[in-house]
Amino acid sequence: MGRKTVYVSDFSGAVLDSGDEVVQVVVLEHPDLVAGPVRLEARPAEVESIDDAALDVAMVEIHDGQGDGEPRRVVLTASEFDALATDLPMAQLLRTAERVKPAKAIRRSGERVDYTTLEHAGKPHRGKITEEEARLVREHLDEINKRLADEGLRQIDPASPDHADRYGFDTSAELP
Repeated sequence: MGRKTVYVSDFSGAVLDSGDEVVQVVVLEHPDLVAGPVRLEARPAEVESIDDAALDVAMVEIHDGQGDGEPRRVVLTASEFDALATDLPMAQLLRTAERVKPAKAIRRSGERVDYTTLEHAGKPHRGKITEEEARLVREHLDEINKRLADEGLRQIDPASPDHADRYGFDTSAELP
């Protein structure tokens, strides 16, 4: 008995041949996206129009004065955002403004993450996946994928050969 994996475009449902070039589109925000970013795959020709339809936008976060709570993220056209600058041109303000590091990049030195806990299991990392982490992922996949999605990280797909190998998912149940 043999197995055959068939890949299809997420956009059109068309079967992708093994020699087809595939592009990945990561959807970061969308009104119908409820559990964090997702990855879609398609042929390059299917997503060519994305660049043509692109808008010049500014994405900003608004933090309250005390730094408490989650910031609000707002997307508006670049021209609407530029109009907020009344003293100097926005381009000049952006060139001279204080640089900030994204929240994910801030990490205390010496802080080690324990991937063998439900709080961190399944997060992408450079180290080896231990059997304990793999077992947690297999036993709590839905819970871990929800947490990963809430954190804006890639989710674990047991059907993905890479994820199946990494986390020890049984792939023998696939259809011939």
